[in-house]
Amino acid sequence: MNITDVRVRKVAKEGKMKAVVSITIDEEFVVHDIKVIEGEKGLFIAMPSRKATDGEYRDIAHPINSSTRDKIQTIILEKYQEAVAEEEAAV
Repeated sequence: MNITDVRVRKVAKEGKMKAVVSITIDEEFVVHDIKVIEGEKGLFIAMPSRKATDGEYRDIAHPINSSTRDKIQTIILEKYQEAVAEEEAAV
């Protein structure tokens, strides 16, 4: 699996959510609405989710194992940091 495109849309308002990201896998499959969140231990990603009838949120798309999650998270956070750096350089 190769992530062939990452599109970062920064969130302008204050809060824990810093960006919403879309990734393209192998130039064939897109996953939208991955969130970049500022947590107590730093940035992490939250996969797209939906509120179930019991009020709980459940991921609607997610990696099967932790190594794949780590790979996706690393790539997304690198692209997010690049977007932040570009924005700061433009100011």
